[in-house]
Amino acid sequence: MHLPGVYKTKRKDGTVYFRASVTYRSKHISLGSFDTADSAHQAYAEASAALNAPSLSLTDYCETYLIPFEKWVSLLNFRDNGIYIATPIYIRIRYFEYYLSPDTVLKFDLDDLFYYSSHKIMRRGNRLFVAEYGMQTGIASRYGIKNYAVEGRDFRFVNGDPHDYRYENIEIMNRYHGVSRIVRRGKPCYQTKIHVNGDFIVGYYETETEAAIAYNKAVDLLKKAGVTKRYVPNYMETISPARYADLYHSITISEKVADYRP
Repeated sequence: MHLPGVYKTKRKDGTVYFRASVTYRSKHISLGSFDTADSAHQAYAEASAALNAPSLSLTDYCETYLIPFEKWVSLLNFRDNGIYIATPIYIRIRYFEYYLSPDTVLKFDLDDLFYYSSHKIMRRGNRLFVAEYGMQTGIASRYGIKNYAVEGRDFRFVNGDPHDYRYENIEIMNRYHGVSRIVRRGKPCYQTKIHVNGDFIVGYYETETEAAIAYNKAVDLLKKAGVTKRYVPNYMETISPARYADLYHSITISEKVADYRP
């Protein structure tokens, strides 16, 4: 007896298995492979219910279902928003949600929809990343958050939700290597530090740009002194080369750094 949505097939070694799929709005959607026809039909029934019962929501997913939660999200989004997306995305009015699990939901601006529709987010510990060109790319880097950045010091989530990656919710506080925004003697300023067998204070500066250039100058002097540590200089994209050169030559740095010898 043929069961709806179930297709019998064989592996290369000759063993039989069953594939399940469902068609909705003229789109054929694969639901996976199963060892028995009954299991494949159950998956088909679950998917059909998700697509045809408007009362079912994301929270109605049951752990006993044979279709994975990611597929459940994709099906409900297709039903409600008319767009089938293979990754577990549900589109809201001004943003979309990406479901890592029923309890872990990321929020993104709609401008990022195309990217995350074709890039699956993975998680290892607290690190979120996608596979891109054979490499693991942390998603935080898309929002100006450096690999070394510390939440609360270098960046913050404005509404306190670390899962909300909408652009308006991410404030970059320190964009450059070695630079921290602090209050010194009752006034806000930027402190520059560099690590050479311990942290050295390069100096204190009125602007973030000056502090970042001071770090670069310290790197250059340390290299000339014979320090072999590989430093990543700050890339300055907001000022002209002439302005950079003027600041570079006028900025003073700590004598401990300028006169350092390995």
